[in-house]
Amino acid sequence: MHAIADPRALLRRMFDAAIASAQPALCVPPHLPEPPRGRLIVIGAGKASAAMARAVEDHWPGPLSGLIVTRYGYAVPCDRIEIVEAAHPVPDSAGLVAAQRMLALVGGLTEDDLVLCLISGGGSSLLPLPLPGLTLADKRAVNRALLSSGATISEMNCVRRHLSAIKGGRLAAACHPARVLTLALSDVPGDRPIDIASGPTVADPTHCADAMAILRRHAIEVPRAVLDLLESGRGESPKPGDPRLARDETRLVATPQRALEAAAAVAREAGIAPVILGDAIEGEARDVGKVLAGIALQVAERGQPVRPPCVLLSGGETTVTVRGQGRGGRNVEFLLSLGIALEGHPQVHALAGDTDGVDGQEEIAGAVLTPDSLARAWSQGLRPMERLTDNDGHGFFGALGDAVVTGPTLTNVNDFRAILIHEAGASRT
Repeated sequence: MHAIADPRALLRRMFDAAIASAQPALCVPPHLPEPPRGRLIVIGAGKASAAMARAVEDHWPGPLSGLIVTRYGYAVPCDRIEIVEAAHPVPDSAGLVAAQRMLALVGGLTEDDLVLCLISGGGSSLLPLPLPGLTLADKRAVNRALLSSGATISEMNCVRRHLSAIKGGRLAAACHPARVLTLALSDVPGDRPIDIASGPTVADPTHCADAMAILRRHAIEVPRAVLDLLESGRGESPKPGDPRLARDETRLVATPQRALEAAAAVAREAGIAPVILGDAIEGEARDVGKVLAGIALQVAERGQPVRPPCVLLSGGETTVTVRGQGRGGRNVEFLLSLGIALEGHPQVHALAGDTDGVDGQEEIAGAVLTPDSLARAWSQGLRPMERLTDNDGHGFFGALGDAVVTGPTLTNVNDFRAILIHEAGASRT
């Protein structure tokens, strides 16, 4: 009988391997282009963008300059590329000023110049340059409403693109006639470049009417100026076929799927069968928790579709419709829902975390669920269902001492979920 000596440690090794697979120092250099005849300008935004810039500097043979915007606490020192920090997930004036400077930097380039754009998750909030007629306060209000609405990341980014002077291909259009090469770390289900940081260098196939439909669908209240802009069509972005984007190229240098495969390799080395359920699982976090609990129970009790010991791996970006007052986070909300549905099943441990090290607005990556998590909570007077109703996953797992804290990982390939299922009767800790 295969016993897993330390389930917590194994889950953490898988999570760490997923993060390591997407480190910019590893995944950026193979995609660097040949030097251009003219200048190389490096721009970009996202939680991993400063680390990506450092990787470019370390491997670029000639002169370069540029400007990168990253999240507070995620800066990496660079010698020739300026690194600016700004707020995420709700934008601030530092991001606004940086976005203005970035557009100015790429103005006046020639067709011999090359713009290398380094994009990763978080860029939507870090480049908050509103279209004329809107203010930063309008953008902040929309961002807050979207984050608590239950809208998918694709829906949120559709709205953001049509309110921005820099997203939805507008940044690439500003670089014309220079060539633009975008290196992107994907943090979105489906790896669609238009959804990574709201696609600042990618033609936008959606329209203002699509953004309006999303606002109506989720009953999202936004400032009057936002509605006026969308209704008038003034928010339309560059579309596929726009000649200004004809020379642009996007390469995905890291993806959620590759991160899951790295975790799967760790599982195999430990003699555990990995099952990758999907890298683009979406939906309400608590609903996904219930569904994956059902699959885990089928594995544990029936040996279907795979026999234990095994680990169910998945990625993607769930959503949380905030109704309570707790300290949320989609990964801990998923994990708490999973635990409630499993009812302390003795064969199941799990870990869920965000590969960027920040779940929701907490400086906590996620948490670990053990067979005795509910029992330990009840012994402390915690009521798991009440905590879930209050969107208080971080408070729940923090009280148990089961939070997973990585600090800034300097990368971002979305959420990571691992459900480890033991053989019945195998000794565990």
